[in-house]
Parts: sequence; structure tokens; C-alpha cells
Amino acid sequence: MKTHEAAVDGAATDRAAADGAAADGADVDEAAVDGRGARASSWEEGPADLRLVPLAVAAWVAAAVAVGVSGWWTVAGVVVCLVGGAVLLTPAAARRFGGTAGPGEGSGAADAPTGRGTPAWRLRATAFAGVLLCAAAGAASAGLHTADLRRGPVPALAREYARAQLEVTVTSDPRLTRPRVRGSESVPVSVVLDGEVTRAERSDGTVQRTRAPVLLIVPPGEGRAEWLRLLPSTRLSVGARLAPPSRPGDPFAAVLKVGGGGPPRIIGPPSALQRTAGELRAGLRRATDGLDPDARALLPGLVVGDTSRIGSELRDAFVATDLTHLLAVSGSNLAVVLILLVGRPGRAHQVERGGLAPRLGMSLRGTAVAGGALTLAFVVVCRPEPSVLRAAACGFIVLLAIGTGRRRSLIPALAAAVLLLVLYDPWLARSYGFLLSVLATGALLTVAPRWSEALRRRGVPGRLAEALAASLAAQAVCAPVVVVFAGRVSLVAIPANLFAELAVAPATVFGFATLAAAAVWMPAAEGLAWVAGWPAGWIARVARTGAALPGAELSWPGGWWGGFALALVTAVVVIAARRLPHRGPVAGLLVVLLLLVVVRPVPLTRWATGWPPRGWVFAMCQVGQGDATVLAAGGDAAVVVDAGPDPVPVDRCLRELGVRRVPLLVLTHFHADHVAGLPGVLRGRSVGAIQTTGLEEPPAQAAFVRRTAAAAGVPLIRAGAGERRRIGGLEWTVLWPAAESGAAGGGAGRAAGDGSFEGEGEGEGEGEGEGEGEGEDEDEVGGGRVAGGRRVAAGSGGANDASVAMLVRAAGGLTLLLLGDLEPPAQRGLLRAHPGLAPVDVLKVAHHGSAHQDPGLIRAVRPRLALVSTGRDNPYGHPSPRTVESLRVGGARVLRTDRDGAIAVVGAGPGLMAVPGGG
Repeated sequence: MKTHEAAVDGAATDRAAADGAAADGADVDEAAVDGRGARASSWEEGPADLRLVPLAVAAWVAAAVAVGVSGWWTVAGVVVCLVGGAVLLTPAAARRFGGTAGPGEGSGAADAPTGRGTPAWRLRATAFAGVLLCAAAGAASAGLHTADLRRGPVPALAREYARAQLEVTVTSDPRLTRPRVRGSESVPVSVVLDGEVTRAERSDGTVQRTRAPVLLIVPPGEGRAEWLRLLPSTRLSVGARLAPPSRPGDPFAAVLKVGGGGPPRIIGPPSALQRTAGELRAGLRRATDGLDPDARALLPGLVVGDTSRIGSELRDAFVATDLTHLLAVSGSNLAVVLILLVGRPGRAHQVERGGLAPRLGMSLRGTAVAGGALTLAFVVVCRPEPSVLRAAACGFIVLLAIGTGRRRSLIPALAAAVLLLVLYDPWLARSYGFLLSVLATGALLTVAPRWSEALRRRGVPGRLAEALAASLAAQAVCAPVVVVFAGRVSLVAIPANLFAELAVAPATVFGFATLAAAAVWMPAAEGLAWVAGWPAGWIARVARTGAALPGAELSWPGGWWGGFALALVTAVVVIAARRLPHRGPVAGLLVVLLLLVVVRPVPLTRWATGWPPRGWVFAMCQVGQGDATVLAAGGDAAVVVDAGPDPVPVDRCLRELGVRRVPLLVLTHFHADHVAGLPGVLRGRSVGAIQTTGLEEPPAQAAFVRRTAAAAGVPLIRAGAGERRRIGGLEWTVLWPAAESGAAGGGAGRAAGDGSFEGEGEGEGEGEGEGEGEGEDEDEVGGGRVAGGRRVAAGSGGANDASVAMLVRAAGGLTLLLLGDLEPPAQRGLLRAHPGLAPVDVLKVAHHGSAHQDPGLIRAVRPRLALVSTGRDNPYGHPSPRTVESLRVGGARVLRTDRDGAIAVVGAGPGLMAVPGGG
């Protein structure tokens, strides 16, 4: 990287630095004359120095391209760039390439020497040569790093999907995968960690030494706790099946699926550095054990990036409010701590800086050494991984801005940091997180000061102007990138960040104090953690409150075209804001409109969009590939049937419908696409009871429902055939599952051990425990299974055929049949058990409209409306064209959530109507 261009720029930089030092020296001398700590005459910034920016961008782009192409293409690109750079450095080519005068320049302008005595043509050619040489360096670094992914035994074993015995060095903290729903099943949560294979032994006994980065996936098992306690640099011996990465461009040579669920086999302890960091992090976790759940989960993440305790619900809230940068180690963490040392902005050109340094009698040099020591400790505790190194580099840049106020010198510092980090770790060139960090830092250094000054001129107080300008600038440059991979825009990001920033500094400072005290005296650490828990809890409440607003997020087209469109819209808004007349009143009007869009009062939303329709009786939420339906029970109350596969969409649907009370939540069966969204129904609502089927399969999902209900203090009851209930004008009968014992429960009492029910149901209306069991001959429905002390007719469909099926009569005489996921055997059993089943107005089609439907049941109920809940582009082909055609032939109008969005039913009789909600 020591090119001729670097030498030329280096000399120029040295001269500029000398000039700057002289100017600074004059300022210091004047400050000394004025008195210790007195402010000298106002200091003006010069124009931004952008010379290193093209070099950094060239290396970045070249590395991003090179990590995704084959090695020979990388070699060719490096050679072309090197040859081009070398040619441009020759005098003849430099004069020919750089000798053209610019627009409006005279014929001799290109030959005229600059202020440094160097002809302009040579500087221009040298600059282009530097760009090519930096591109060559970036591509070469990427090529060397990606070579480890293609050579050696590990990629070959992965292509064969072979099993092998491997020695692996752990290179990251273990982490858990996010709970996901795939079809009707919940994907097991596995332990994932990065590693580097150093030795591979094939099944035939062949042993090879190598060095290949890999991703380890450890399935659930008894050894999970031991896997989660592993520290980076620990050496393991693992038996695993290898597979290729799922996407080209992934930064590892293979995926290792570790066999069994036992503990790891450790063959080498972690390094002393990593043991120290691990002990400090563990001490922080112990000190926070007694805090409230949100503060307990959040504080380690704010301080050292330890997000192991943060659940999916809290994480989703941070995503919705664009506060996820607080959950990862960032430069701001380091800057907050270093501000305590050097003080507030704009103090570097004075004799003594602010902060603790002058109070402790530290010189400027001592302050710099102390800042370096704090930075080193920061890297040790947060682990010297690329993301932490990136945070330290960006933190130094922010620290320079805070300490000196000289933003002119900080742009080249940022460019240099980008250049060095990309050369050190080329995978950062394709990291969205790295891109967002650089964009946000650049915006804080360039855009935010100008916007802050503009706000001050309009009467905004100084501190508020700085905070508002910083949030606006960061959001303006980062939102288009977030759209690329998330396909959404947060409308509450700016106010959420403003409110959260009030607590970030105290939470970080007291959090680091807790970290240090935990290594010495745990009672003191617990006291400091209690103090830090208050601001940490505030941040969590800001995230949850912002995410709970109906219009917190706006869907936007994803991908690069979506990002480009949002960037264009942002540019138009910024230009319009500068040139629009009467900006004050217009801005106030826009803020009011944005507030209404975010809050979305139901009457106003209904007037503007027609959703939800007035007088809706039944609604089918759009929750993707799953089920969640709502029966209006009067006022803000509703009976909810199933919760879908994800808490977020069902919560949003209920908020749009204005549902705040749920007297009864019915979970038809325990498949994940019907119960995984349970926390979304419970969020911010009073729920009277949760009613379930008697067949607790799959066991993991049934256990999840029990845990979630117990945590919320909501009783669980079981449904039985013949049970009848009424809440206000809404009444229904449970038709299925049949129970051989004949003891079908009613009411809202708890299920007794024998499957009967004790007490009468109250809910939010009248509960009637008057059901009589209507047992079904188990041979006719494919057999039964014992659940909760009684035999439930489950049928060949297993859990699907144990679904709770309900016949509902709503106000006005509207009738609905909700079939859960019943398969044809159970559908035939239901029809035999209820031969007098009359036609209904609305049918919730079973099992997402799959091809497995009983034609006899469809002919018997002859629905006027048939509603299908299914996800867009689902891999199952739901709904089946055959099922849709069968329903239409029977006279039904078929609506489906994958095309029509959420669906609401209003009216009855001749006035029956289905209203699609779109989306």
C-alpha cells in the first residue's frame, strides 16, 4: 500500500498537519494568555478534505466484488489495476491522462504548478493511480481471505456431505437461533457459533492439517448449557456432517452440523485474554440477575454487546423502532465513556479539556494515553472481533469530533479507518452493519452540523438542535440501506432515538462501572446495576411503546431498487424543506399528519381507508401461512380463534380492529402456525382464559402455550364437543373434537383431571357449562388418543384432526363454521356426529384450503362466503385450485388472505358482505 500516491499525499498531509499545528499552537497560546481554560477567539473550520475518500471507496468496492467471484477473476482484476496504476505513474502517461484542462481553464492550466510546486497533471494522474492501486489492494486482500474457503479438505468434504472428525477453534461467542415456524412445526432453537477447522480426519482415517472458517450448528440437547458457555479461542474436537454454505459469498467454507446433543469435547482451553473477557462479562450478567426482565436482558447488550438474554419480543420492538444499533457494540459506547475523560465538544484547542482529565491533573499526553487504555479495555471486554474493531475505529473518529470540533480532519480519518478495516477484513465490504456504521458516522460529521446550525437559526435550543439534527441525518442516510434488506421504513425511529438517547449515556456509564465493580466486589456491582437498570428500562419502554403504535412501520419495496426509490424520496424531501416557503407552518402540518399516521385512531383510519368496516362481525387476520380469526363480542372485546405463526402480525391486526379485551382465546390445536403468535395476542390486552384441544401434540408447542399462559397469569381450559358458550350477542357450540368419555367440559372453569370441568364460565359475559359429550366411535375416525384423562378422537391427521371446530351464531343471525385444520377423516366424523348440520353463511376453510377436504361436508354446509387463511408464495400450493373450484361450484364466494389481505365480514342475510382489507 506504500505507493507513489501515498508518498505524495503523505508529504502534503505532513505540510498540512504542520500548518494546522501552528494554527492550533496560536490558539493554545492565546488561550493561555486569556487564562486557564478560557475560550480563545472563535475558530473556523475549513473545507472538508476528501482526498482519501476515493481510495477508501475503491478498496471497498473491489473487496465487495472479489469476495463473490472465483479466484482467477480476482487475479485478473488485481493485475489490471496494478498495470493501470503503474502506467499512470509514468511521466508520459500521466501527462497524457492528467494534462487535459478542466472546464473554463486556460490551455496552460494543466501545466501550471500548484501551491506545492507540483504540476496539476501529475497530481491528477497520481490520484487516479492511487484509486487503482487501492482497488488492487482491496481485491487482493479479498482474494487471499476467500482462498481459505476453496482450498483444503473442508470444502471437498462439504461437497460430499461427508462426516468427519474435526479439530475446531472457536472464533465467536455462541448464540441461539431465532425461533421460527416452518409449516406447522416450530424449528428447534439451535446453538450456532463460528470456528476455524485446523485438523480434519476423514472416515477412512486420512488426516489433513488445514485452516478453514466454518459455521457450527449444534442441535438441541442436554449439553446446550455447556455449548453456550464456550469462549472464543477454545479448541474442540467435534464429529459432524459437513455441508456447503447455503448462499454464495458466505464467509465460511462449510456448515458443520454437530451430531448428538451432548456437551462439547474440549481439547484446549481459551486464551488468558478471552478468559479475562469472559469472566468480566459473566460478572456483569450475575450483577444484573436481580433487575426487572427488560433491564436484565438489555443492560449487558448496551455495555458489551451481550444479547444472549434478549428475547424475540423485545428484539422485534427494537427492530420496529430502529434502535437495534443499541443492542450491538458501537462506537457510541466507547465515545460515551471517553467523554467522561475529555469532556464536551469543542475543548481540544484550549489548555485544559473538560471531563475528568483536568480534575485529575492529567496532561494532554496523559489524557491521550488514558484514552488509549480505555479503548484497549473496551476491545478486550467486547472481544477483538471485526465488529468490535470497527466500533473502536468509529468510536475514535466520533471521539475526535467531540474532543476537537475539527471536522475538516475527520473525513480523511473516517476514510482511512474504512480503508484499513476493509483490507484487514474484506467481508466487511459486504456487511450491511459496516455500511450503516460508516454512513451514520459520515452523516454525523458532515450533514448533522449544518442541519443543527439551521435549526439553531430558527430558534431551536442548542442541545435539542444537535440531537435532532443527528437523528435526522443518520435516519436520512441509513433508511435507504435498511429498506434494501428489511423492506420497511420505521416512522417512529427519530422520536424513539431521541427519547432513548436520554438514557444511553447513564446506562452505558453505570453499566461499565458495574462491569468493573463485579470483578472486585459483587454487592457494589449489584448496587450500580440497580442504578443502571433505570435508564436501561427506560430504553426498553421507549422501544416497546414505539413498536406498539399502529403505524410504527411502513411497508416499502425491498431490494436495491426500493433503497434507490427511498433515497430519491429523501433527497426530494430535503430539497423541498430548504426551498419551500412558509416552512414553519408546513412543517407543523406535516408533523401532525405523521402523528396521525403513526397513532392511527380507529375512527380516522376507518374514514380514510374503510378498514376496519363499521359493524364488523368476523375478521380473518393476514398472518402469513397460519390462522388467526376474530369474533366481535361488543365494544373493544372479541373472541380470538388461533394466534398465527408470529406475534407481530396478529398484534397489529387486533390493534387495527380496536380489540383491547379478549374474554376467551381459542387455540384449535398446537401446531406452530396456530399458536406461535400467542404473545402477540397477550401483548397489552386483558385475556380471560385460553381454551385448547385435549391432544397435546406436538409436545414442544403445547409446553410453549403452557409457559406463556402461566407467565401472563391466564388460565388454561380444555374444549369438548357439545360445549356451548355465550358472550353478549355472540354464542357458539364446540362440535369437535369428540370425547369418548362423554364428559365434554363447558364453562370457563379449569379442567379437572378426568376431563370434566368444574364451575361455570363467566368470561366477559355469560358462560354456560351445559354441554353434553357427543362421543364418536373411534374406529370411524381413525382411532383416538388419550389426552388429559380422556380419549380424544384424533383421526389419521393427528393434531390436525384434534382441532377445535366451532359453530358460531353472531348478532343478526349470522352463522359461521370454523373448522381449524380438520382433515377429511375428522370432517366426515364431524358430519356423522352432527347429521343435522345446516347451511352456514361463512366457512373458515380447513387447513388453509388444502386439497384434503371432504366434499360431503362442503355440500352439507353450502357456505355463502368461504374464507381461506394462507401465506403468499407458500411452498404447499395452498389453497388448492380443486378446493377453490369445489367451493365456487357450491355457490360460495372465495376470499383468501394471500391475495385479499385481512378480511372482515359485516351484515347478515341479504346484507352479508365480505370486505377485504388489502395489504
